[in-house]
Amino acid sequence: MNFKKSLGQNFLIDQNIIEKIIKIGKIEKNKTILEIGSGNGSLTRKITSTNAKKIIAVEKDNKLASLLKNNFNNFKNVKIINDDIFNVIKNNNLEQNTIVFGNLPYNISTQILASLTLLEKWPPWYEVMILMFQKEVANRILAKKNTKDFGRLSILCNWRLDIKKHFDVSKNCFFPKPKVNSTVLSFRPKKNINFNIKNPKNLEMITRVLFTNRRKMINKNFTKLFMNNKLVAKDLNLDLSQRPGELSNEMFYKIVMRYEKLFD
Repeated sequence: MNFKKSLGQNFLIDQNIIEKIIKIGKIEKNKTILEIGSGNGSLTRKITSTNAKKIIAVEKDNKLASLLKNNFNNFKNVKIINDDIFNVIKNNNLEQNTIVFGNLPYNISTQILASLTLLEKWPPWYEVMILMFQKEVANRILAKKNTKDFGRLSILCNWRLDIKKHFDVSKNCFFPKPKVNSTVLSFRPKKNINFNIKNPKNLEMITRVLFTNRRKMINKNFTKLFMNNKLVAKDLNLDLSQRPGELSNEMFYKIVMRYEKLFD
């Protein structure tokens, strides 16, 4: 079969790793599973051996989706959706407390994660997401302030999600073999969010503005957000001579909440 680079197709073939990923989900009888990018169905097949009530496997590639439909034709609890995952998320006809699995395509993994993190309705329909990323991307998700990997991705994800690293996965566990290793992370929606941001798009926008020149002090970019920048900075106990990577996640959330007050 021809593999499509444009869809980031690298299929996980190591059965031990597949089993380890499934175990993280602790799948119970009444659970619905959503699998993002089912590919050749190796993870899907392993999920069918659990107690899952329903398995929704989303695959964008027409040929792979057709192959999956043939392979899982006899499984009444498996539904193959031949569509883009962004359309599935947008339609939002998903059951509550769904467990999400995904070996995400490297080229759009952060977009998928952002769309699932910044849903308007919260708490979301999913109970937990168990996702595999390129190791470099996983490091950015887990990064803390004052580290080279710290940036917008960590700030966006940590606002609403508790994130846990489980294990790294060698590039030798895939076919075709990618150039880099991967990492499995899990994401659970926070029950109590301490920072009440009204519109998640404001968090996206403000982090983008403040990280425009990540090596420079934030004062100029901060002025783009607030006309009376010094007064706002004083209220927030914020030093405008800092660089964006020196601010905590919490400070970014406070800035967004202060920005939203301008429009109250």
